[in-house]
Amino acid sequence: MSDAMKAPERDDFEAALAAARPPAPRAPEVPAGGLRRLLGALELVPRTALRAPILIYRYTLSSFMGRQCRYLPTCSQYADEAIRRHGAYAGFFMATARICRCNPWGGHGYDPVPGRLPEGGHPLAPWRYGVWRYRGGPCPCEDDAREPAEP
Repeated sequence: MSDAMKAPERDDFEAALAAARPPAPRAPEVPAGGLRRLLGALELVPRTALRAPILIYRYTLSSFMGRQCRYLPTCSQYADEAIRRHGAYAGFFMATARICRCNPWGGHGYDPVPGRLPEGGHPLAPWRYGVWRYRGGPCPCEDDAREPAEP
């Protein structure tokens, strides 16, 4: 009998069958930065928990009352941006200070969220994150590079 006519060996058949099978699923490997990603995701939980009531207010009650804020951006926009930009802890105190300033005896006008945290701000002294009183004068964000008035 020739080799071409011979039945395949049992070992050859099992090897061909194993090669045709898809590989068994393996447990996913934990990436090197897995812990860092987990902590990053956990940081989003307080931010989202604080932003949810702001968004609910903005799209329900505020839309019925109309724009009543003395500042631009509005207090809800300011709070949302402060929490997104500076985190839940510092953003909460910045937003609280802004809401305390928004009263008939407070200031008005353009008051954006600061680009970086104030110098005196510290986690053990969170009240220093916010500007609690209207100090008057021009907005600190405006350029003072105006031309002097001619006499």
